[in-house]
Amino acid sequence: MDDWISLSARAARSVQTTVGWIFWDPDAVAAYESRGLSAGLGYIVARAAPMAAAGPSAIAAAFGSISPLGIALALNIADTPDALRAVWEDRNHAVETGIRRYTPELEPALERISREWWPTLRDLPLAGRPFAASHLDYVDNTASLMDGWHAINFIREWRGDTHWNIVATHGLSGQEASILHNAWLGYERDWLSHSRGNSPQDIEAAWTSLQQRGLARGDVVTDAGLQLREEIESATDQMTAEVWQRLGRDDTKWFIDTFEPACEILLERVDITAGQNFQPASRRRRWYGQSAT
Repeated sequence: MDDWISLSARAARSVQTTVGWIFWDPDAVAAYESRGLSAGLGYIVARAAPMAAAGPSAIAAAFGSISPLGIALALNIADTPDALRAVWEDRNHAVETGIRRYTPELEPALERISREWWPTLRDLPLAGRPFAASHLDYVDNTASLMDGWHAINFIREWRGDTHWNIVATHGLSGQEASILHNAWLGYERDWLSHSRGNSPQDIEAAWTSLQQRGLARGDVVTDAGLQLREEIESATDQMTAEVWQRLGRDDTKWFIDTFEPACEILLERVDITAGQNFQPASRRRRWYGQSAT
């Protein structure tokens, strides 16, 4: 089982990168802006579209740590099924263009995933994973590059739902989880929370709650807080190993070997279009820095 957990952790990085580079892609951003959406709001709409009919509160719960106000603003602009689908398609077009431009070697791999992985992915347990499940009725299976990308995105959202379930079992809010994650990464104070659009008031309230639980002291996360964040990550890797076990060892290793080199190129796109702190789930660095014992 330890081997599967290690493979799960390693594969997750390429899953995240294959999906996440598009968040700041100039082609995608230009399309969003043409519809009156900023880059951040366009990202929210494109990602939320399958579940958006449930409303902004449901999307905020699914996203975990992204500003509820930003989500409400985004869904207020893209406020019809046609508008949601249009932004979803804008994002899809930018993905297809970008993969062919930056990592064309992934096109046959994504086509293979489209043909071969969906039966296994559709059979994954969905209880407690409503956001991932919403994609199953929204994606058109077309045996194409994009359909393969959507399969990878489904794995990402399945892991995301699993992760936030684990966070919830520890009684953490999204803002509290962001503070712990930020410290676990070694980022400057509150960088991650600010990048997700959270208000200063919500961030300070989260710090106060963490301090009361002994997970922070002053403006520094304690060793207990860092250890809790490590436990959450390890539990996420363990609980999402099921995806890779079902796909099988050969396909898991093929995915890692095929996607890791290309994902370094895609991560460089994030460095260029957003900055080196963005896409934290793709970053190899994990250090604790200074903590309050």
